[in-house]
Amino acid sequence: MKKLLLLFFLASFYFVNNAQAQRSGGTANSAGITIDFGDGSTLVGPALKHFFDRNNAGQVELLFGNGGTYLAAYYQYNAPIQNAGGLKYYVGIGPALGFGNGNTDFYIRPMVGLDYKIRDTPLNLAFDWRPAFYVGDNSNFTAARFGLGLRFSF
Repeated sequence: MKKLLLLFFLASFYFVNNAQAQRSGGTANSAGITIDFGDGSTLVGPALKHFFDRNNAGQVELLFGNGGTYLAAYYQYNAPIQNAGGLKYYVGIGPALGFGNGNTDFYIRPMVGLDYKIRDTPLNLAFDWRPAFYVGDNSNFTAARFGLGLRFSF
């Protein structure tokens, strides 16, 4: 658990200290909380998002729930929705590791969602569909998984 927290904070340090590209709205980073819910247990934990340039971003999440810990890293392509001030869509994919009950599980998590930066505030909201492909013995697919992000932009 300590190694996971250390990895999360190292990734956080990288995102915060390498903020060279500014996305529209003047922010390249956001940090907050993600709630991952749907079929199965609800997971909650800290999340960081960093824009490498106007359209390309990375997001890291450390989620907890139902006796497990999940570490995920995503690449996301973001683009504004015309005439919708502050609203963007994104598509992405990334790996996730699940730790619990003496096991380590590997998942591939694609996602598609909406990201809204509230004008004249540092608040950012996101909602996405993020199915989970479990890779391993008895591989399976869970379609009904969703994410809700509440973040502070800086």
